[in-house]
Amino acid sequence: MSTDSRRSRSRRRRGRGFAIAFAAILVSLVVIGGVGGVVAVAQGPRVTDVQVDPNAAVNASGSRVILTTTQSLETVDPSQVTVEPAAPFTVDTSGRSVGVRFTLPLHDDTDYRITVADVSGLGAGPSATLTEEFRTPPLEAYLMQRGTPEGDTIFRTDLQGQAGLPVFVHPHIEDFRATANHLVISVRDGDTARVIVTDPDGGNQRDIPLPGPGFVTNLQSADRGERIGFTFSDADLGAAGGRESRLFTASAAEDSAPTEVGLNGGDVRIADYRFVPDTDSMLVLTFDSRLLLTDAQGGNAAPLGSAVSIDGIARGSSVAIVERLEGIREIDLTTGSEQGLVQPVDPPGLTGRATPVPGADAGTVRSFADISDDGVSRSTIVAHVDTAGAVRPLLTVPGSDTVLQTCVSPSGRYAAVLVAPRAVDNPFDRYQLPLPERLLTHLVEVDTGQEVQALQGFDLSWCQVPPQ
Repeated sequence: MSTDSRRSRSRRRRGRGFAIAFAAILVSLVVIGGVGGVVAVAQGPRVTDVQVDPNAAVNASGSRVILTTTQSLETVDPSQVTVEPAAPFTVDTSGRSVGVRFTLPLHDDTDYRITVADVSGLGAGPSATLTEEFRTPPLEAYLMQRGTPEGDTIFRTDLQGQAGLPVFVHPHIEDFRATANHLVISVRDGDTARVIVTDPDGGNQRDIPLPGPGFVTNLQSADRGERIGFTFSDADLGAAGGRESRLFTASAAEDSAPTEVGLNGGDVRIADYRFVPDTDSMLVLTFDSRLLLTDAQGGNAAPLGSAVSIDGIARGSSVAIVERLEGIREIDLTTGSEQGLVQPVDPPGLTGRATPVPGADAGTVRSFADISDDGVSRSTIVAHVDTAGAVRPLLTVPGSDTVLQTCVSPSGRYAAVLVAPRAVDNPFDRYQLPLPERLLTHLVEVDTGQEVQALQGFDLSWCQVPPQ
């Protein structure tokens, strides 16, 4: 046999050996993969990835925890999900993932545990229990002080007031609001009104173009996202006419000019308004006492009768608290139905405005004026009133001081009470939004009534409306 023949047969043998070995490896991989698939099915769904943003969860509603698993899942029912501590949520299932969406912001500085029981993959295999734990960060907020040595200043601070950081300074700040990703600040440069948008740290300043020379008032922000509103009046308003207290909306995330909310059928001047949470709607009160539910452009406004004032709409809610001539009413803005607000049982004084607390059946925070028989103010009691009318005091303010505003944190955990100490010798400044020169914002935990801190300043960023 020639040398070339022997070499040819040797190459064929090596080729057959390689093919057999390669086939054996493929079979082994298929077997291992099959065994792995069988093991995965036998173990039930297991978590391979978690998406959660604790910081977003304490600041706005709508944050989600998404658990991605090893298998495509049967639809998860809300009854299978437990959130500890309890928080309202919805559930959705998509492919290998299950998402838990919180309909209200979570409590700050708190450990949360999510348990999803009896989770089943599509097809055969046992069910499993999925769990995830995370901790929310301490809450921060923005606060303003007028007349500091540096000028009017907006600070970012913790709830203890020990980490105040100035983020924006200007000689004349009328008001400001915080959106999801921006600060929106109403200032005056001499006789000129400006609305400035900045990043959360005060950087990247730019102006929102105004309708013309004039005055900006009643700056407000939506419960989440970037939508803001304000009322505008022309500088040359007089007997010859002009725009007065017209409502405009804009997005802090865009450079486009604000849009006027057009209203028909009566006086178009705006006395007050509120953004309706989680919608594109607004509740508007006109100078002629018309209460209207409208979109951000003013189209298809639905009349809701007459009113004296709008007390508020809680985050995550479609129920507005308004004052009519016949008393304070709750109006469901999705149906138009209404009922009287529950009356406090054994109120500790004359009942004032009601601030709704976020959450189903969470009640309201209300102020009660304790006045002596001879008309002297002894104190103001800020209290929580539950849905049965039970009154639980949160803060007692001496009669020498004045309560200017009460608002509630996004999760409903804290109440912020704006107080002017010693009102008799605490003169008002000369701003368009005039306020006493000395102001304290008291922070109180609603569930316990424990005061957390008293911070110097006003306009805490939880408050979506200015002091009134």
